[in-house]
Amino acid sequence: MKSKPIIIGVAGGTGSGKTTVAKEISCQFNEKSIVLIEQDAYYKDQSHLDFNDRLQTNYDHPLAFDNDLLLEHLLKLVNRESVDKPVYDYAKHTRSNETIKIEPKDVIILEGILILEDERLRDIMDIKLFVDTDADLRIMRRLVRDINERGRTIESVIDQYTGVVRPMHLQFIEPTKRYADIIVPEGGQNRVAIDLMATKIRAIIEEKVIL
Repeated sequence: MKSKPIIIGVAGGTGSGKTTVAKEISCQFNEKSIVLIEQDAYYKDQSHLDFNDRLQTNYDHPLAFDNDLLLEHLLKLVNRESVDKPVYDYAKHTRSNETIKIEPKDVIILEGILILEDERLRDIMDIKLFVDTDADLRIMRRLVRDINERGRTIESVIDQYTGVVRPMHLQFIEPTKRYADIIVPEGGQNRVAIDLMATKIRAIIEEKVIL
């Protein structure tokens, strides 16, 4: 019987580099032994709302996420059961009809801005990381991402950042830093932290195999 998978949480503000950190750690392992779960995939379904109402969604608020479903899926993966991860359609501002089948792995990396805000999620994590990056770098990265990947204008990104993203970061995301076991400065540029995390994960895996 296989041992319980290791769950690594990687949190941090928008544009902090948490996704890069999660992917860089993943790249150091065989793809058959590790899987990356993005909290962004678990934004709530809004198909019951009119499109104009969907446009008002605050994606940086804890209530935007379907953490009940996320927790259900994580527990299934822990029990070595496969799940159908949702796919979010940012153009329609709701969950798409597509899903991605995720098979259980020895290591699960959960990445997202508010994964440390929910106590239920924190309780099933073996290691909790918070990627800490200066606000000016984070806003520039968000600008590039939203313009190139989500078809946004510079003005709309800046308005959203100052009106919603920054206040939500200060109210909900930044305080979760206190729950982290490790704080990683400068995101994906911090090779030392990434290599140390990979080494730690290998040690945990080897310990479980021995036990």
